[in-house]
Amino acid sequence: MTNTWRSFAYDCLSERELDSRGRALTNLFFIVVIAIAVAAAVLTTLPSLTPFQHAALQRCTEVATAIFVVEYLLRIWIAPESDPRGSINPWPSRWAYLSSFLGVIDLIVIAPRVLDPFLPVSPDAANIAALLALLKTARYASSLPLVAAVFRNEGRSLLAGLMVLLVLLVLVSGVMYMLERDAQPTTFASIPHTMWWGIVTMATVGYGDMTPVTPLGKIFGGFVMLLGIAMFAVPAGILATGFANEVRKRDFVVTWHTVAKVPLFAALDATRIAGIARLLKTQIVPAHQVIVRRGEPADAMFFIMSGEVQVDLQPTPVRLGTGQYFGEIALIRETLRTATVMTLRECQLLVLDAKDFRELTSQHPDLKEAIARVAAERLQQRTSEPPPQEG
Repeated sequence: MTNTWRSFAYDCLSERELDSRGRALTNLFFIVVIAIAVAAAVLTTLPSLTPFQHAALQRCTEVATAIFVVEYLLRIWIAPESDPRGSINPWPSRWAYLSSFLGVIDLIVIAPRVLDPFLPVSPDAANIAALLALLKTARYASSLPLVAAVFRNEGRSLLAGLMVLLVLLVLVSGVMYMLERDAQPTTFASIPHTMWWGIVTMATVGYGDMTPVTPLGKIFGGFVMLLGIAMFAVPAGILATGFANEVRKRDFVVTWHTVAKVPLFAALDATRIAGIARLLKTQIVPAHQVIVRRGEPADAMFFIMSGEVQVDLQPTPVRLGTGQYFGEIALIRETLRTATVMTLRECQLLVLDAKDFRELTSQHPDLKEAIARVAAERLQQRTSEPPPQEG
């Protein structure tokens, strides 16, 4: 019974992709609790709060903290479920959670409130810990892990760009110090003092608290501004490329798994599935929308990943669901569409263009034979129900 309850708790709290009502409700619940905890920490800093309002916010914080403590203990308890060997020795799995980034964040968030009765903690430290609860949303928002993955993948490039910026900061601060120290001995008192000017100038922020007054200082300051714009574009470009690559990689993985579930491709090895996945494009079509229309040129075939479509055949329309495909007959026969296909429910489709279809069938003759065989069976069924229509 213990393992059953632990498995249930793991399904509700785990970070893996799982389509279940329990997981969805758990995610929504913790997002609301995180929002309450952060809002309470922010609002308690308002000087205009009445004692009643302050006490109410404190109660919200205490309730949120109690929930986070229960969550922390539950995550320690369910950690062995993530490792098949956890039933033999559960503590390596639990230590893996405790030492993970989110495990440390979970501990920091609850630590000030838990320790306060025994070791007084300053209100500022408690508020900062509560604000860190925002990082817990990484479990429920895919964008935050995406950002972490990009920084991890592009770490070396970003570090190289940062080193260049630091070198330039020291150099330009040293030059500006020598140009302005006689005119403004108090403002530009030393190179460390001048580094503040270098930071705000290279970042093109320009607070105005330190400005050059000598002609050479002004000319050099303008040059540093232009240099700063160019240098800050380097990490921006690295991050933009990193985000594009990571999104493309994740989309490819999703498409690969999706293709592997199609019965037509199920018997293929991983390399061939990867090659097919690169040719397919994802398309979401709302319910009651026409995908292909009778009389149009045949420019693609479609694989149904989810949802249901209806092929307008006479006298009896045909419904196709997940794992099936349509549009292949017109491509094989090189004719116009002879049937209209409409979605009955929202559909996720994988689209194979006519050019890619010819490339795929030329590279994989066995797939061409399988598709042609299904097409022939469909044509044979239709000849008994005139006029012939295409599906």
